[in-house]
Amino acid sequence: MAKIDPARYGVNTLAVRAGRQPTAEGEHSEPLFLTSSYVFKDAAQAAARFAEDEPGNIYSRFTNSTVRVFEERLAAMEQAERCIATASGMGAILSACLGLLQSGDHIVSSRSVFGTTVNLFNKVLRKFSIATSYVSLSDYDAWAAAITDKTRLLYLETPSNPLTEIADIQRLADLARRRSCLLVVDNCFCTPALQQPLLLGADIVIHSATKYLDGQGRCIGGAVLGREELLGENVYHILKYGGPTMSPFNAWVFLKGLETLGLRMTAHSRSAAQIADWLNGRAGIAKVYYPGLADHPQHELAQRQQQDFGGIVSFVVNGGKDAAWRLIDNTELFSITANLGDSKSTITHPATTTHNRLTDEEKQKSGIAPGLVRLSIGHEDVADLKDDLETALTATSKN
Repeated sequence: MAKIDPARYGVNTLAVRAGRQPTAEGEHSEPLFLTSSYVFKDAAQAAARFAEDEPGNIYSRFTNSTVRVFEERLAAMEQAERCIATASGMGAILSACLGLLQSGDHIVSSRSVFGTTVNLFNKVLRKFSIATSYVSLSDYDAWAAAITDKTRLLYLETPSNPLTEIADIQRLADLARRRSCLLVVDNCFCTPALQQPLLLGADIVIHSATKYLDGQGRCIGGAVLGREELLGENVYHILKYGGPTMSPFNAWVFLKGLETLGLRMTAHSRSAAQIADWLNGRAGIAKVYYPGLADHPQHELAQRQQQDFGGIVSFVVNGGKDAAWRLIDNTELFSITANLGDSKSTITHPATTTHNRLTDEEKQKSGIAPGLVRLSIGHEDVADLKDDLETALTATSKN
């Protein structure tokens, strides 16, 4: 079977066809290779594989056929030269940082990143004398001012979690090039179905495959994507020798998820837009965050940079944490879980879950208000989701 040319086909075609390498059995679905090791035809081949003189499988910590198909498919969808699959999204961030940074290097990060990412930077990388400075995502003068002669990475999520703030990727990519830095973009909220950061100038893309790439909350995984020269030895060697490896079974699940990614992201976006519009301006709600709303600060940028606005809606309830908890507890259809990107709609209180380890000052700077609630809109009927939220809002206002 001829290898698919990513430049020739659209992202939905790539999501179904890229990376397929049927075996002699002629299977139509991608096979699942549940094996820890591989057999060599003779001692000479074993030696050649270990010496990297001959390509091929050695050990599933760093070479597995099912994982490789997932890597090739996601790379094609992101228009990347290389993809390295990892055991989790955080494993992807850690692998990228350990592979691309050295002791004494400096990161400039958006303040609006996942709370666990902040803890990784502050508590883990700091042990290796890698410092991090934080700036407002859309304050481009602050980005420029924070860069020093030791800065190696600019790191951001766009849209951000949970406020859906949008950064101008091309503008930050230009800044990174001028200052000899690498731009790393977490594309978890959009996926390649809605946004391709590498085509906008980013150097590295990060994914938590656990979220939308899977789409049904089944498996944990992550990925790092970019140019071969960046990932080939640097990040790959972290995987090979450090072992934050994606399992073959999880890779196979993610492959099945990728096949419907475009359809799902369109559906998520359509339903989320209806929920955001319905929530906007309702009594008891101080603010709604969704890039598809005309009053979102980066609405026009999102229109230019993304194919659609995504499935995450956040809003602030009047009455602080107590009101937010009451609303959450009074929902019935929404699952109370910190995960997102599932076919089931989820609801969470960021200040006490995903961002709970941030200090009060860090939460305030990041816009994580006590009354903030995050919704991940799934595939239920929108009318039913509205009814559920209406019931919860009414119950909250009575207490």
